[in-house]
Amino acid sequence: MAIDDRTAAVPAEDPAATTPAEANPAQATSPEATSPEATPAPTGTGSTWSALRPLFLRVHFYAGLLIAPLLLIAATSGLLYALSFQAERILYGHELRVPVGDTVLPLSQQVDAARRAHPDGTVTAVWPSPEDGATTRVLMSSPAVEEGKSLAVFVDPYTAEVRGDLPSYGSSGALPLRTWLSEFHADLRLGELGRHYSEMAASWMWVVALGGLALWIGRRRATRRALFLPERGLTSRRRTLSWHGSVGLWAVTGLVILSATGLTWSRYAGENIDVLQTRLGGATPTVSATLDGAAAGGDTGHEGHGTGHDTAPAPQGPDVGIDQAVEAARGAGVAGKIAVTLPAEGKGYVVKETDTQYPVHLDSVAIDPADGAVIDELRFADYPLLAKLTRFGIDAHMGVLFGLVNQLLLAALMVGLIALVVWGYRMWWLRRPTKERRLSAGRPVARGAWRKAPVTLLLPLAAATALVGWFVPMLGISLLAFLAVDVVLGRVAMARTRRAAREASAR
Repeated sequence: MAIDDRTAAVPAEDPAATTPAEANPAQATSPEATSPEATPAPTGTGSTWSALRPLFLRVHFYAGLLIAPLLLIAATSGLLYALSFQAERILYGHELRVPVGDTVLPLSQQVDAARRAHPDGTVTAVWPSPEDGATTRVLMSSPAVEEGKSLAVFVDPYTAEVRGDLPSYGSSGALPLRTWLSEFHADLRLGELGRHYSEMAASWMWVVALGGLALWIGRRRATRRALFLPERGLTSRRRTLSWHGSVGLWAVTGLVILSATGLTWSRYAGENIDVLQTRLGGATPTVSATLDGAAAGGDTGHEGHGTGHDTAPAPQGPDVGIDQAVEAARGAGVAGKIAVTLPAEGKGYVVKETDTQYPVHLDSVAIDPADGAVIDELRFADYPLLAKLTRFGIDAHMGVLFGLVNQLLLAALMVGLIALVVWGYRMWWLRRPTKERRLSAGRPVARGAWRKAPVTLLLPLAAATALVGWFVPMLGISLLAFLAVDVVLGRVAMARTRRAAREASAR
């Protein structure tokens, strides 16, 4: 995803003093070489930008070149995941939809039908039919499914007919197709080892995106339109650059949001984010279902971070039943699309709204199974602002915030990211030296860019980089690795130059 230009090929001794035509004389008379696009734009802080631009360009070039394969995998799997919502509606239509009947049966009858169909399972939660023609999901812990997943039994709410059963995953109820794609997107289905790939991609994507934005805005252009839309009449690498930059401009906000929200699922940065969010008072609250009044834990609502229900054994004692518990919750204002967690040992019912489409409805209440009294309630309006923003970001990343619109926007963003990666590699390939086009690759950005930056800029930038690298460890570790390799390559190149000079002087 590297935005590069011909100024990147300027020798390290004086990159500002050499023009693109001087760097490649064969292009001196080319319209592309004399285009206003070929030089950086002067601004009110031109000296600052002139000092930082080579550094930005070098980091963006190498990050894009080396991290782009991970971004390409993430974008491709993310595109398939975004499309899987609608694919599931078609693939599992028999389980999800039924003919609309005259009367909806009590939930207790629907749950009993699921129990009879799967006597070896333990009912843990129930998702009542959210709309006419939709089945009720009865979630069970069962030896028939993997750990961390539930067996979803689909029941006709009008006849109590069991329509089928499928493994279900996460708080959004992903079925096998979406589950497979979600796991591949997260860890390539390699478990903890595979999670390093997605954390690396998320750690670098915002760096590449924002760096590319700075480089694109900082260019001189003939018209304002060229900032937002690809220019007409360009050819070869400059046409590719125009598309790369303008599409990247439109995509940058979405890419940064995906990067930030993706890091919340990561192993290392995710832990730091949780700690920071808690210290800032923005942790997501949970309703307390503990019958003695003690605080109860809950899941965060992230896909893959819990199944959204308790798997503890059912309590022994009086129970008003699921129908009266739901009625009590409705009376407390919990309406619409809901999920019911059945009582576990020492805990009552939890009835929570699950409508994540904006405006969201995520209120929840806890019900005492002994008498149907409300023992605790939590309104989404009372969430801390940071918790609300986190919820919005997570749901947008998962494609559930705006329903189909959200999924189409995600798909378009992933197509854009795939194109950005391909265009970046194409620009790198087209920068090959003309005489060696068949065998050589694109020229790297000149070394020594950091030496051009004044200390007053370099020190704060280094401090900020160290802080971010500590907070996002995969970014920091990989950056150190890049620097180490770059130093080694620089030493090797310097040794070759000196050896060649000695050999030339000895002739």
